[in-house]
Amino acid sequence: MPATGNHRRRKSGSLTRGFITVTAGGAALALPVIGATTASAAPVKSVATVAKTVAPAAAPAKGIAAAKATPSVYSVIAGDTLYKIAVGHAVSGGWQQLYQDNREVIGADPAVIHPGMKLTIGAKAAAPAETKPAASPSTPAPAGTVTYTNDLDGWIKESLAVMAQHGIPGSYDGIHRNIIRESSGNPKAINNWDSNAAKGTPSKGLLQVIDPTFKAYHVSGTSMDIYDPVANITAACNYAAAKYGSIDNVFGAY
Repeated sequence: MPATGNHRRRKSGSLTRGFITVTAGGAALALPVIGATTASAAPVKSVATVAKTVAPAAAPAKGIAAAKATPSVYSVIAGDTLYKIAVGHAVSGGWQQLYQDNREVIGADPAVIHPGMKLTIGAKAAAPAETKPAASPSTPAPAGTVTYTNDLDGWIKESLAVMAQHGIPGSYDGIHRNIIRESSGNPKAINNWDSNAAKGTPSKGLLQVIDPTFKAYHVSGTSMDIYDPVANITAACNYAAAKYGSIDNVFGAY
C-alpha cells in the first residue's frame, strides 16, 4: 500500500570515509575513519581501546590446563588393584605408570596394596620431563624385573602381579587362606575321593582346581600346566572373581 505522507531523508554533514589499519595482537584490522566538517562528529576510539576489545584472552585456557594437570590422592579400598584404579582414573601409562608414581608408598611388589593406602594419581604427568644423561656403555642399566622366591609366598606374589595386569581382584591374605584350607600349600596336591574325582575330574594343585575350570579360566601369560603354582592360583582367582566377586569372598569349598 502506498504511503500517505512524504518522508524526507535528513541531510547529514559532509563525511569523508577511509580506512586505517590497526595492529592488535599481531592481527591487522580495517577500521573506518569518519571525518566530519562539523564539531558534533563522534570521536574515534583509541587504538588501545580497540585492541582491548578484539584481543583474545588466553588466560582462562591456561587455567583449565593447569587444573587438569593437578594430581589427586586416591584412597585404596578392599578389592582394588593397580590395574582397576588406573583404568578407572584413565591413568596415562596404565597401572605400570601408577606403580612408578607411587613406588615409595607401595614398595617392591606392585601386586600388594592395602585398603586405606593413599596413592597419588597424575603426580608425574604434571611435572616436566627431566633430561637424564645417557648411561655409559660400561654401566649396565638397572634391571626392572621383579624376582620372586620359589615358595608359597613368592607364588602368591607373582600371581597377584599377573592378576593386577588383567584386572582380577584378590588379596594376599585371601589367596593364602584358601590355599592352606585346600592343599596346605602343596602344589602337587590332588583329591581322588570327592564327587569331582568320581566324575573323572579330580581337583588339583594349590587351590584344588579341576581341569575344565582351569582351561576355561586360564590366564594368558601363565603356564598351561595345572600343577604350576602361579598358573593354578591365577586361574582359580579368575574363576572366583567371576562366580563370587573375588577370592577374598571364598571361605569354603567353591
